[in-house]
Amino acid sequence: MTQEFSLLSADDLHLFNSGGHYRLYNKLGAHPSAYRGAKGVGFAVWAPDAVEVSVMGDFNGWAVQSSPLLPRDQSGIWEGFVPGAAIGDRYKFHIVSRHGGYRVDKADPFAFFTEVPPERASRIWDLEYGWNDREWMENRAHSSRSDRPMSIYEVHMGSWRRVPEDGCRSLSYLEMASRLPAYVKEMGFTHVELLPVMEHPFFGSWGYQTSGYFAPSARYGTPQDFMALVDAFHAQGIGVILDWVPSHFPADEHGLGFFDGTHLYEHADPRQGRHKDWDTLVFNYDRHEVQSFLASSAHFWLDRYHADGLRVDAVASMLYLDYSRQEGEWIPNVYGGRENLGAIQFLRSLNESLYREHPDVQTIAEESTAWPMVSRPTYLGGLGFGMKWDMGWMHDTLSYMSLDPVHRRYHHDKLTFRGLYMFTENFLLPLSHDEVVHGKGSLLGKMPGDDWCKFANLRLLLGYLYAQPGKKLLFMGGEFGQWNEWAHDASLDWNLLEYEPHRGMKRWVQDLNRLYREEPALHRLDFHPEGFRWIDCSDTDGSVVSLLRRGDSGRHDFLVVGNFTPVPRSDYRVGVPREGYWKEALNSDARLYGGSGIGNMGGLETAPVPLHNQPFSLALTLPPLAILFFRCER
Repeated sequence: MTQEFSLLSADDLHLFNSGGHYRLYNKLGAHPSAYRGAKGVGFAVWAPDAVEVSVMGDFNGWAVQSSPLLPRDQSGIWEGFVPGAAIGDRYKFHIVSRHGGYRVDKADPFAFFTEVPPERASRIWDLEYGWNDREWMENRAHSSRSDRPMSIYEVHMGSWRRVPEDGCRSLSYLEMASRLPAYVKEMGFTHVELLPVMEHPFFGSWGYQTSGYFAPSARYGTPQDFMALVDAFHAQGIGVILDWVPSHFPADEHGLGFFDGTHLYEHADPRQGRHKDWDTLVFNYDRHEVQSFLASSAHFWLDRYHADGLRVDAVASMLYLDYSRQEGEWIPNVYGGRENLGAIQFLRSLNESLYREHPDVQTIAEESTAWPMVSRPTYLGGLGFGMKWDMGWMHDTLSYMSLDPVHRRYHHDKLTFRGLYMFTENFLLPLSHDEVVHGKGSLLGKMPGDDWCKFANLRLLLGYLYAQPGKKLLFMGGEFGQWNEWAHDASLDWNLLEYEPHRGMKRWVQDLNRLYREEPALHRLDFHPEGFRWIDCSDTDGSVVSLLRRGDSGRHDFLVVGNFTPVPRSDYRVGVPREGYWKEALNSDARLYGGSGIGNMGGLETAPVPLHNQPFSLALTLPPLAILFFRCER
């Protein structure tokens, strides 16, 4: 061990302590290097309340005192060079606190790789990889623009597909690379969103209890294997969005909690520092070093893994000090309010830095409240996200669709309420994993009626998703009508595709994605009021809605009509703004998808009959429990 060795400059320390260091992963952690002619590894860890820190691992026989680290001035950082340590070696930091002689063995917060859980050691690793996605990276700014289609397939790595002949294990990153990107492309999705791949000790948390903020889970392979998976997506023209969790972390002893005998990353007071719902710890966003840690993690996945976006989990829990807390269980801010001022400042500065350095990516907030301007620029007072999940639409629409159609007339507002707020944010409409677990049943299972009605209702639901302004997200299994609720420890039921109703559902989603991608009217103005108009949203007795999606200069407008009852309707007249032929571009009741085959013979000519404040109208045949897309072809 040599005292003069250092991984950090004075500028690094200043940026770290001020909350403005976005590349800490290059400085803290374990970094193979050479010093005074010897090959080895430089180690650095932040533990300001330690009196002793050492690194132990395969390279020194796990001897606690063999490789002590030295404090770097008054920075709280301990560092040193260990000759002979090498890539692949396992290691931990042994920390002795100044408080009561507390001793603990900790995994490296900045480790690039770990042992396979439930083992807990970090592993020395490098991130060398020969990327093959130059063309994608040079052109992705075009695909990430707000006027481009974004249809996301949400995936849990461990349960998308398993290998029954090998103990029903999950696919590895490399096995996924040979299957999942091609499937996502076949289905017509533009992006994939991966539930957190960052290392997590408890598989049943689905990755949302992250312990390794710089390490893809070793359950599925090496960091390079995960890079190969991202590379494979890009080769197929598929963007990769990573679920990222800066809201809370597990309390496992080897992790971030009580790191140096103090509450270093989290608040000490449980009224601020613990989520009782999840039994996890809350980051102290007021601490500059924690801001640098989290910001570095966000930048890391964009820098080193070529991610095309981050979906930020549980933003509401960050914004509100009283989130899921009763009176007396939380501490107000300095102004007596419930807003977490440190978290607000962190999210704003994070989004500013991400878009400044990666203007061709998207950050997406899972924010479940009416917090204003989540997806508006910080210079206007917003949080600076690119998009926000519309969870209100998700809950209202699923609640409506689960009703027996005979009762839907009394709850029509659940179908249309979104019209009052749909352009207040840049919304992404999710049908996510959260809605198919914990006894909620699958999407198909939520639908009322017999099997035929269930499939028809699900096709109708998915068609309504694609008709609405906003980007789209569908959790795996929904695309072919999974019967069973999602189980993280089992594969999707791919055998269902042996049956025609499920094959029909899959074709329907493929065609929805195709139409959505190909037709500017269905995506170009997703975030602008000019791109949408209700034709009739007040037919509560008929449980029918009709709307217009607008194209360039009114050309190729799309009329969408949904019949949310099992009653076919003939000569149902709907007003339209343009004279001419309206082609039936998609019909969810087509036999190809498993429907009854009722339709409009490919399209209709308008009649000069004004209706719904429109100069012309169409006399439509509405199939049961179906949605129709008509393109104006003047």
